[in-house]
Amino acid sequence: MDARAQVLGEPARLGAVPELPEVESARSTIEAAALHRRIVAVDDTDTYECRPHPPGEIAAALVGRSLTAAHRRGKSMWCDTSGVDGDDTPGPTLGIHLGMSGRILVTGPDGTLTEGGDWQGGRYGTGGEEPDRNPVWDRFTITYADGGTLRLFDKRRLGRVRLDPDLDRLGPDAETVGAQELAERVGRGTAPVKAKLLDQSVVAGVGNLLADETLWQAHLSPRRPVDQLRPDELVRLHEALHAATKAAIRNGGVHTGEVIEFRRAGAHCPRCGAEMTRATVGGRTTWWCPQEQV
Repeated sequence: MDARAQVLGEPARLGAVPELPEVESARSTIEAAALHRRIVAVDDTDTYECRPHPPGEIAAALVGRSLTAAHRRGKSMWCDTSGVDGDDTPGPTLGIHLGMSGRILVTGPDGTLTEGGDWQGGRYGTGGEEPDRNPVWDRFTITYADGGTLRLFDKRRLGRVRLDPDLDRLGPDAETVGAQELAERVGRGTAPVKAKLLDQSVVAGVGNLLADETLWQAHLSPRRPVDQLRPDELVRLHEALHAATKAAIRNGGVHTGEVIEFRRAGAHCPRCGAEMTRATVGGRTTWWCPQEQV
């Protein structure tokens, strides 16, 4: 596995979904519904999802505590925990990674469900939410004293739960990175600009769809070597990255991007009408407008 992709067990294929906006919806779900509730039980028996912890280790660390805050950088998410039974000494950090299809499901004392994470519809968001949720796909469960739960629903079993995750390999968050810092990080070397955006150590949170949307908005070819980008183009890239990220968070996921539904054979650019071009860039299938993205 690529060393840059090992944070919280992220799949080695950089740019996998869920991307930053989907993870932000999961973080917001935890913040809204799962904090400050006493933990009385934890199901951490999925040895793949909870590796390297043996069954019972995460449970022993969390029972008697509560989650006190939910954080995110890029596609990685983690929660602070309280002391045991009201003690002032904080507990371990709980890292949760959604993998490629995970969702966070939180039930209240009355059974009310709050959820966020990967879109469960069809290709690029067509179709409804997935109706069948087999309990075997709940890979990690926290049970609260009030009877409610927090579950990591992960049908593909590519998520990760671990204590005190290492976040040092991650670059700055794509939603908040400044223009100068992005230019300095992206502009180094000769790699294609899309490959740089997908590198989580350069900027954290950009996956395949968000990269294509950002570059389309910035009028930049995904194959442009980064050392050939002019200062004004790097500024444009920063503006497009922030705009695309914030719009995806606001609208419910990367599948809502303006160009996403046109990432297919025979489709045409929604701005100028040119037929979209497909190639592999940065190891990922990439679509762009050959007329406007230069």
